[in-house]
Amino acid sequence: MSMGGLDPAISLAENYRVWAQEARGRSPAYVTLSNAVANDSAILDYLGTLPSDKRQPNLLFASARYLLGTPADPGTLRDLVRRDQDRLSQVMLTHRTQTNEPARCATLLPALAQLPGPLALIEVGASAGLTLLFDRYTYDYGDLVIAGSDPEAPTLHCGLRGPVPVPARVPEIAWRAGLDLNPLDVTSDDDVRWLSCLLWPGEGDRAERLALAVASARRSPPVIHRGDLLTDLPALVAQAPAGATVVVYHSAVLAYVAPGDRERFRFDSARAGRGLVLQRGAGCRVRGAGGRA
Repeated sequence: MSMGGLDPAISLAENYRVWAQEARGRSPAYVTLSNAVANDSAILDYLGTLPSDKRQPNLLFASARYLLGTPADPGTLRDLVRRDQDRLSQVMLTHRTQTNEPARCATLLPALAQLPGPLALIEVGASAGLTLLFDRYTYDYGDLVIAGSDPEAPTLHCGLRGPVPVPARVPEIAWRAGLDLNPLDVTSDDDVRWLSCLLWPGEGDRAERLALAVASARRSPPVIHRGDLLTDLPALVAQAPAGATVVVYHSAVLAYVAPGDRERFRFDSARAGRGLVLQRGAGCRVRGAGGRA
């Protein structure tokens, strides 16, 4: 995949068919919609007028939902492209795919808990920062429930696969910060609306989980810095408090970074020298988050 999640080796129509296969079992409505786009020359022609990193299904479908107020179907999307193309383009050009799924914290928590504390967390591609709030959520791993600091925050249900080192408690977090090209503000109703538009229809309780996580974040918002993970990470690492284990991690953003830049990010993160780099969590499956979170 290239930046933006599209494969440049195949046609735009084929990219949408591949995406429909990936959405199978998660969102029947989006399977239908993505296949419909793949067979609609007018919509494909419209997408071809946009920059290559603005043609991906997630962005198109979320932007349509943002304008329509509800998830699009093939007919409403086709009508939107025909009648209101300028407004649709404006949304797509000024927004990014910034899904912020708090359930991803459940897959990363076992790894974080093995590190010497206290921890200083830096998430790249942090969006609104909901996956920085590990210590606020409650975690249900089946045989073990770990209570977070905010009783009104969501409970994250996670099924274990194999010998996952589930901790007895959430590790101490001394400091946290996010880095994002276009930070979202949890106190902004419009930014939260965009986050809700990025949810796929038919994915269980994700909307409720997002709402509870946003409410928790609004009570004490995380700090998200505007910047590029390829150039601005060292300066942020330098702000972490002395004596803390600095953990640089992401939950999804590298899927939108070109392969060569991914390697550069890994090298630069390691060279920062004060902490560890974690990739996406492995070993657990989050219920209601479309499989592996």
